[in-house]
Amino acid sequence: MLIVLRGIPGTAMPPNNFGSSELRAIVGYIRSLQGSNLAALPGDAHRGQMIFEGRGGCMHCHRANGKGSYAATDLSDIGMIRSIDYLKKSLVDPAVSDVPEHRRIRATTQDGAVISGRRLNEDTFTVQIIDNQGNLISLLKPKLKTYEVVKGSTMPSYQSRLSPEERDDLVHYLYSLKGAASK
Repeated sequence: MLIVLRGIPGTAMPPNNFGSSELRAIVGYIRSLQGSNLAALPGDAHRGQMIFEGRGGCMHCHRANGKGSYAATDLSDIGMIRSIDYLKKSLVDPAVSDVPEHRRIRATTQDGAVISGRRLNEDTFTVQIIDNQGNLISLLKPKLKTYEVVKGSTMPSYQSRLSPEERDDLVHYLYSLKGAASK
């Protein structure tokens, strides 16, 4: 993604100033040109879906195809925007996927109510979050008693939680998720 934003000095690839949704679409399109062959990918997508929805516990935080929690990112199009290597690495080292736009917010209002959720948008004076139930909450920062961006991934490592074969199944499933347009 950084190459698209920064360009490649000394070549015809200039730096660009795309928004995050535009950047995701461009990177997704570029990756779609690679012509990935799911049949050649190790693992089984159906078994991977069973792990995602079951013993992997992924749906406690993530959503895919309209099912799951809002606590972490929606993975319905993850196979279109992330590489197989990225998916494999993020399962064993979740810090790989710890990017600012995925971070959680914890705030305390003046009356002592604690509000937490995943950051959707933020500017100097406001922050919009989505809580685990899918409620959109907009907060005025000057009216908060405390405001904290929780750094570090809350996702566990699956290095020892899943066997290599189960991780292959899960990666196969995740890589098969190409969003609603591909269904």
